[in-house]
Amino acid sequence: MRGKITKRLVDSVGAGASDIFIWDTEIKGFGLKVTPRGRKVYILQYRIPGRPTPKRFTFGLHGALTPTQARQRAQEILAQVTTGIDPAEARAAERKALTLVGAAEQFVAEHCRAKLKPRSAQEYQRLFELYIVPALGCLRLRDVRRQHVARLHHAMRDKPYAANRMLAVLSKFMNWAEERGLRPEAPNPCRHIKKYREQGRERFLSEAELARLGTAVVAYEASGGDPYVAALICLLATTGARLSEWLTMEWRFIDFERGVARLPESKTGAKTIFLGPPALDILVGLPRIEDSPYVLPGRKDGTHLSPPQHAWRRIRAAAGLDDVRLHDLRHGFASTGAVGGLSLPVLGALLGHTQPATTQRYAHLSADPLRAAADAISGKIAAAMAGDRADNIARLDRKHE
Repeated sequence: MRGKITKRLVDSVGAGASDIFIWDTEIKGFGLKVTPRGRKVYILQYRIPGRPTPKRFTFGLHGALTPTQARQRAQEILAQVTTGIDPAEARAAERKALTLVGAAEQFVAEHCRAKLKPRSAQEYQRLFELYIVPALGCLRLRDVRRQHVARLHHAMRDKPYAANRMLAVLSKFMNWAEERGLRPEAPNPCRHIKKYREQGRERFLSEAELARLGTAVVAYEASGGDPYVAALICLLATTGARLSEWLTMEWRFIDFERGVARLPESKTGAKTIFLGPPALDILVGLPRIEDSPYVLPGRKDGTHLSPPQHAWRRIRAAAGLDDVRLHDLRHGFASTGAVGGLSLPVLGALLGHTQPATTQRYAHLSADPLRAAADAISGKIAAAMAGDRADNIARLDRKHE
């Protein structure tokens, strides 16, 4: 049926055995659908430029919209269609964004991947997938309350570090949602939730433990182990660089002549890793894989080595170091430098710390050489003073005889 859609026409149409459609004679694609139950809705049939299949979009209920208002709305939607905007897809995205899971996808795409470093973006996404979305994803974003967040945080009490990271990421997400207008401006539901106390874990390897580790690495490689894994462990121990920095290291970053590796990007931005003779010897002895840019290539073409957790467990078990993590090799490098008398600023520069407070954890170790020097100096002075005192007493005794 065709005709100009007016209030008189809409009121005159009754329900039938099936859906009844009336198409407007003035605006192409604008129409009215009457269901068998008598429900009357305004619709628009349109075709997105470049797409052959037409689509039908319901945009209003008669009564909530008058025919005049529906006509105006149809013209607005058609104007969007001419620019390539699909109103049906836009509505679906909007409805999905009303829930936390939909907004989370938008947050990861627009904020994490666009503004964060790749590793940070991956960590944000991991926390959403493992903890936040399973617990809160079905809630409407505007309905997330402090009690929901507190319940989730409490459920993660057996892993306090992950619980606190989750809370920080969720808080940032809620602030972002308010900025985007996806959530009404209201107190952040993460506020006033007390974080768990985290036990600092610093494991420093002694000279004897380093010797056992070296023996275990040699035995691992001699028994057919991956030479790149063996090289990775030795490079971590002798340079103090982060695991991710060596896993993604490319040959073009290494300057053998100056003994440095210049990373254009790291956790703290551009960074220079200083390579001592042991590290350079390891690198010179590594076979290069044709067409692979990586110093430590992976098993698949064009990939780099993955974190070798299985191999590391095997090596550390052989060395009797079951409580040592790969990251502890970085601590070992730092602690050796601190005990050797390096100042904290120099040590921080070697490790790539941007904040002095990060290096401060080694302050008690860097004080050891100073304490030893102070003990030696004060001992000599005390001995000298004790000797002079003894001579003076003997001289006074002879005088009184």
